[in-house]
Amino acid sequence: MLATITSGQEAIALEEKYGAHNYHPLPVVLTKGEGVFLWDVDGKRYYDFLSAYSAVNQGHCHPRIINTLIDQAKELTLTSRAFYNDKLGLAEKFVCETFGYNKALFMNSGAEANETAIKLARKWGYTKKGIEANKAIIVAVKNNFHGRTTAIISASNDSLATKNFGPFMPGFEIVNYDDISALEKALTNKNVCGLWIEPIQGEAGVYVPQDGYLKAAEKLCKQNNVLLMMDEIQTGIARTGKMLAGDHENVRPDLLILGKALSGGVLPISLVLADDEIMLVIKPGEHGSTFGGNPLAAAVVVEAMLVVKDEKLAENAERMGVVFRHRMNALKKKTELITLVRGKGLLNAIVINDTEDSQTAWNICLKLAENGLLAKPTHGNIIRLAPPLVITEEQVHECCDIIEKIIVGFLR
Repeated sequence: MLATITSGQEAIALEEKYGAHNYHPLPVVLTKGEGVFLWDVDGKRYYDFLSAYSAVNQGHCHPRIINTLIDQAKELTLTSRAFYNDKLGLAEKFVCETFGYNKALFMNSGAEANETAIKLARKWGYTKKGIEANKAIIVAVKNNFHGRTTAIISASNDSLATKNFGPFMPGFEIVNYDDISALEKALTNKNVCGLWIEPIQGEAGVYVPQDGYLKAAEKLCKQNNVLLMMDEIQTGIARTGKMLAGDHENVRPDLLILGKALSGGVLPISLVLADDEIMLVIKPGEHGSTFGGNPLAAAVVVEAMLVVKDEKLAENAERMGVVFRHRMNALKKKTELITLVRGKGLLNAIVINDTEDSQTAWNICLKLAENGLLAKPTHGNIIRLAPPLVITEEQVHECCDIIEKIIVGFLR
């Protein structure tokens, strides 16, 4: 039986001693979650403004999702894909009809879904577009974040992700994000099979491209017979005020990559959606996952998505995002500490007037935590602010009051 933690200091010390040091968490030890709230081991309550990087859009421990998880766990959790199960087909039908595609391929983590998309794009490039063997190129963009596998970081320009992890996989070309002329040039290469982008770059600091960029990318892909690979792992499932961030421009990618909030944060689920011409290039034995498409995940994903629809979480994210950015832009006028507010729906960020290697944003987040709000910096001087989508307007204003108190008083 697992021993009981008696203090936050003990929990932190155990992780420091026995865990790999591949994360740098805020010094808060959490033990319970419900809706928009988290509690630490001392019983202190916090507003969650990270949402596990958009995995808990439906709120922590949503009772409908948890009850589905429990009910299915009592019946069957895993068979592997060596056999059929009575839940996967229902889940595949549900997600295909929800997002408008012919086929779904379930995996577990977001990185696995992106790896799947890479394989699908390359196989399609060779078997459908007629690219010469081993010559396929996927165009990626600067400051992307698609995961941390060795294949994925081969398309990264982030030295933190790449230093001392080479040699890297060939077959990627990296161009500027939000640069239509760069796409026009890159996609004319006959060996390009895919364009791999995030509709909003979350990990880069909630960088929102200019209006029309995604639509232009879609058009250029069609003109050049290139697959549009859209990574909506962080932006999808209602986070930006639409079911998908691409919906803001009515863009339908050839490969739609989803994860995180597909389960409401209760277990790893990811998937790639595509039409038959693309998905069926993968044959039995060429790709798979022991846990991908397991009956537990299949049951949970349907309920988690139904919660999003039934509770109108996309609509709430749109409304609350407007309220939040209005408050943050008003705060920006009161202090020189904030240079920029940006975002869509409830995926937002404030840029601190400081250098990336400064500790200012980190120290602000420590003060926010002391005052009952949990957020985390990205790229040093950017604070991402993304609460669960079940947040109410009253709660948004309460959280904005906390943020304003800390920001205004920070340099005094």
